[in-house]
Amino acid sequence: MGDSSGSHAMAEQRVAVEKGTDVETKLIRMDEQHIDAALMREAGDVIKAGGLVAFPTETVYGLGGNALNPQSSEKIYRAKGRPSDNPLIVHIADMKDLDAIVREIPESAVKLAEKFWPGPLTMIFYKSELVPYETTGGLDTVAVRMPVHRVAQELIRSAGGYVAAPSANLSGRPSPTMAKYVIEDMDGRIEMIIDGGDVEIGLESTIVDLTAEKPTILRPGYITKQMLEDVLVSVEEDASMMRGDSGQAPKAPGMKYRHYAPKGELTVVDGEAEAVIAYINAQVDGCRKAHKVTGVITTDLNLCRYHAHICKSVGERQDEETIARELYRVLREFDDENVEVIYAEAFGTDGLGQAIMNRLLKAAGYKVVQV
Repeated sequence: MGDSSGSHAMAEQRVAVEKGTDVETKLIRMDEQHIDAALMREAGDVIKAGGLVAFPTETVYGLGGNALNPQSSEKIYRAKGRPSDNPLIVHIADMKDLDAIVREIPESAVKLAEKFWPGPLTMIFYKSELVPYETTGGLDTVAVRMPVHRVAQELIRSAGGYVAAPSANLSGRPSPTMAKYVIEDMDGRIEMIIDGGDVEIGLESTIVDLTAEKPTILRPGYITKQMLEDVLVSVEEDASMMRGDSGQAPKAPGMKYRHYAPKGELTVVDGEAEAVIAYINAQVDGCRKAHKVTGVITTDLNLCRYHAHICKSVGERQDEETIARELYRVLREFDDENVEVIYAEAFGTDGLGQAIMNRLLKAAGYKVVQV
C-alpha cells in the first residue's frame, strides 16, 4: 500500500488538540516504500513509555500500546471508551516472539502461520504469565496476529515486539480505513497517529480459536473458512458469529458488543432484489414524510433505483474485495452527512461475503428485515 495522494512520502505536523482533551497528538505521514527510521524509533519510544500510537495495517488502522504493560492496555480502553472485558489483539512482527507470550504453540498454529503469517489472521492461544490480564480482558487466552504491512511491522519492532492494538476508533463506531477518521476519533486522546494512506483490505482479521476442541472461527475475515480448511481440513464456526450476543464472556474482539455502527439507525434488508428495492423505497418515502435524512447502501447495478436522500454503492455485487474495502468508508460518510436512517441490501455469506455480512449485522444491531 503506497501513498494514495501521490505527494511526498512523509511529512510531519501537529494536530490541533480538541477542547476538553489533554493530550497533544502528533501526526506523521509514512508509507511502506519509505520507512523513516528516526520517526519510527520515536513512535516506538512512545509505546515503550506507555503511550499510544495509531498506525496502518493491511486490514484497518490499529491503536497500539505496549501489550505487556497493564497500564497501556487500560489507556487503550479509555481512549476508545471500550469495555475492559473485550480482549485486545497482540501484534508481533517475528514468529520467534510468539514463544514468550503463549504457553504452547500447537501444530495447527504452525501450519496456519506458514500459510497466512504475516497476514490478516489472528490466532488464539493460552497465554503465558508475561501477558497481563488487562490485555486479554481477564481471560487465560491471548489473541495474536502478525500484520503484513511494513509500517506496522517496523513499529512493532521499534516498540519492543509486542503491541496490543484494537481498531483505532471510538468503541462501537465503524473501524477506520483511512487516517482522517482516526484523527476524527482519536485527536487529543493519544500521543501519535501514523498516516499511511488508505488500507488494502478494509475489514478486520479473521480470528481462529486454537484452544477449543476443534479450531473455531470466532470472527470471519479475509481468510475464509475454505482457505483455513485447505490447511487444517476441518474448522468449526462459532454459533454467535452471524447472530446476536451469546451471553458469554467474549474470547475475541467484536463478539459481545455492538460494533462498526454508524450514528444513523441501520437496517439490513434481505430477499429477492425487486422485493428489497420496493421495501426500501417504501420505507424511505415514509422517512421523507417524517423529515428524516435517509441513506441506502447498495451496489452499482441498483444505485439509481432508490429514493433516498443519499445512495452509496460499495461496488459490483460479485466483487467482494471491493465491497469489503468500501463498507466502513460508506458508513463513516453517512455519519459525515448526518444521515439518520440507513437501509442496506444484504449480501451472500459465501467466502468473503460472510465477513461483510458479519460486520453489517453487527453495525445494524442484528436488525434484519426479510422480504
